[in-house]
Order: sequence, then structure tokens, then C-alpha cells
Amino acid sequence: MEAKVLDSWVLAEFATPDILVDATRQMREKGFQGMDTYSPYPLHGGSEALGLPPSRVPFIALCGGLTGMVTALSMQTWMNTIDYKLNIGGRPLLSLPAWVPITFELTVLFAAFGIFFGLLGLSRLPQPYHTVFESEDFRSASTHGYWLGVPHAPGQDAAAVIDQLKALGATQVTVVTGEKE
Repeated sequence: MEAKVLDSWVLAEFATPDILVDATRQMREKGFQGMDTYSPYPLHGGSEALGLPPSRVPFIALCGGLTGMVTALSMQTWMNTIDYKLNIGGRPLLSLPAWVPITFELTVLFAAFGIFFGLLGLSRLPQPYHTVFESEDFRSASTHGYWLGVPHAPGQDAAAVIDQLKALGATQVTVVTGEKE
């Protein structure tokens, strides 16, 4: 069966996070798109170097929280004023101060679910396979390595990209291609 090339990446490892962020910024200024950085922890300035837009997580959290608040208020209104009217001590059926705990709890719960599932969606997780996993050296990205991945079209010569990454201080550069039979 003929092997199908899925993606091709040039991977470069850098000694420190600062060198990685500077190299990422310079590669982006040279016109490279679709790059990604890999490190054991979030890099200060990494998102800006990649040119990523501002995070949408706060908006997702706000939408989740508002959904939880509306759900709680609607549920309590329907239960206490329509479904099962229960007059306790002469209080009005529509008693907002008594509903604060449930409303607060559902607001926080829906915001947390929104953040969790929103992050999974934005990060495209779970991702059981990526082409960069083909490199054995790439395993250091989860412990002590600082990597930059530059995509390039299959069949093109990656020598120019490799030379530029080495000139920016890469300690090692490899080309990985994902093949599927």
C-alpha cells in the first residue's frame, strides 16, 4: 500500500526559552506561518511571538456564567411560582434573596464547564497523534526541551528552513513527516 504523507514539519530545539521566543519572533517576521512552540511550561511572550490573537477563554467563561445564572433563575422561578407554590412564612413566591446561593453555584458551575470544554475545543484536544510525535528527541518537550515547529509543504526542500533555524541558535534541527499507510 502506498504511504500517504500527512504533514511535514521542521523541528528545532533551543537551549533556553528566551532564545526560543526570539527565534519564533524572527521566523514570523520572515513570513513563516502556522508555527507552534512546545515547552514544559507556558512561555512568557510565546503567544505574542507566534502572533496569536487574544484568548477567547474569558468570553467563554462569561457566556458559561451567564447561562448558569439564567438557568438557575428560570428554574427557581418556574419551580416556586408555577410548578409547586409553597408559601413559607408569608414570604413572596418570587423571592430573589433566597435564590442567591443556587444562582451563584450554577453560575460558577457553568462557567467552569464552559472553560473546561472551551479549552478542549480551542486546543483541539484530545489529539492522540501529531506529526511531531514521530521524532524521538521531541519527547524532551515535556521535561526540559524548548522546541519550535515550522510546517512546510511535503516534497519541498527544507534546507533553507533548517539553515535559518540553525542561524537563530537551534541546538538541533530535524525534519519529521507523518506517513500513514
